[in-house]
Amino acid sequence: QVQLVESGGGLVQAGGSLRLSCGASGRTFSSYAMGWFRQAPGKEREFAAVISRSGGIIDYADSVKGRFTISRDDAKNTLYLQMNSLKPEDTAVYYCAADDRGIGGTSPYEYDYWGQGTQVTVSS
Repeated sequence: QVQLVESGGGLVQAGGSLRLSCGASGRTFSSYAMGWFRQAPGKEREFAAVISRSGGIIDYADSVKGRFTISRDDAKNTLYLQMNSLKPEDTAVYYCAADDRGIGGTSPYEYDYWGQGTQVTVSS
């Protein structure tokens, strides 16, 4: 089992940047594929980015491709999401998630563990 804690959210103007972090404790972090999801008010949780167990496979939602970068530091048990050129439509609660199978994916149902989320608000 792994415990996940997100940080780094906040209020930023459109065009600005934020870097989210997700600290992990418990079972070996490097054994998990990791994902970032987001949920805006009144909307379903949606996929943003995924990174494989080895870090060799990365994928992004079309809505964030070219602006967001997912990365991981297994020595620090930490997952990151660098978000640049932020838009008001990026406003949401951002969650990190861990896939016990080490595969990852774009559906939230493929993940076993979730953090509590961090709020990102982008003003126009």
